[in-house]
Amino acid sequence: MDAGEIPADDKDFHKPILTTESNVVIALRELGHEVTVLGVHDDVEYIVSGLKEQNPDIVFNLTEQFRCNRCFDTNIAGLLEMLDIPFTGSGSIGLMLCRDKGLSCELLSRHRIRVPGFAVFYPGKTIKIPKTLHYPFVIKPSYEDASEGISNASLVRDEESLRKRVELVHSHWKQPAKAEEFIEGRELYVSVIGNQRLTVLPPRELSFEADNNNGPVLATYRVKWDMEYQEKWKISFKFAEIENTLMTRVARICKRTYRALRIHDYGRIDLRITPDNTIVILEANANPDISYGDELSESAAIRGISYNALIDRILNMAFHRFNNKQL
Repeated sequence: MDAGEIPADDKDFHKPILTTESNVVIALRELGHEVTVLGVHDDVEYIVSGLKEQNPDIVFNLTEQFRCNRCFDTNIAGLLEMLDIPFTGSGSIGLMLCRDKGLSCELLSRHRIRVPGFAVFYPGKTIKIPKTLHYPFVIKPSYEDASEGISNASLVRDEESLRKRVELVHSHWKQPAKAEEFIEGRELYVSVIGNQRLTVLPPRELSFEADNNNGPVLATYRVKWDMEYQEKWKISFKFAEIENTLMTRVARICKRTYRALRIHDYGRIDLRITPDNTIVILEANANPDISYGDELSESAAIRGISYNALIDRILNMAFHRFNNKQL
């Protein structure tokens, strides 16, 4: 494969219609709040003037990017902080720490939280794996989410494949590439809500059930978003069955990760559990998707927290944080 070619399973196909905004607006109105919507596109002055005109008591921040750049979600939170407007979810520091996959893993390592061995390769720099790391590796864009930029070809087993994939990330996504050691084991998504006191919700699990050595083993873009692909390879997202002692360890490590990365109100921790029950954190997501029927809201429902109650809890936690200057 040429380094500049985009593999078929990296392309934009069957992209889901985003419903998070409408889900949240409906819930807030059903809760009795007066709600207006301010779109975030590419004009900072429009955002500032809209905020001044509407003078909100609080902003329910659902920003994922600005000017088609995911890294700028941090700046929107920073803008709200500078304008002294309360808002839900993580602040600029937490969003920045979670956005940069290399930085977040480095910080978690310093907190003695297990992460895969990794290296970050910047455009224009030498591509060389440290001798302390071992193949196979998963190659990811450093700043994307929702598995964007991850395909079956992201799992590399030799230097040539690694180099081509890193160069593809550099050329197409215009950002550093992170190479992390592939971790065998169960893949779990653990939602956490709270600030001072944290609640770990029942974890969801990505299950690869096809008995085929050629099938996917990563949470690629197609695995997450292509229903036909999921059916073909018997891929499912379900609630994880974990014995109590192991779940206690999972909850403790997820809480430590949440706090170390300065996540506020709600977040999701992605991890793998190896065959010997070692817990390895893959990444953390500040302000993950909270649409009705997605991972976090589904996990909340199992705990008896309805969708409207979840949105209400997030809103109240944010109010409490800003009233007590817990940024």
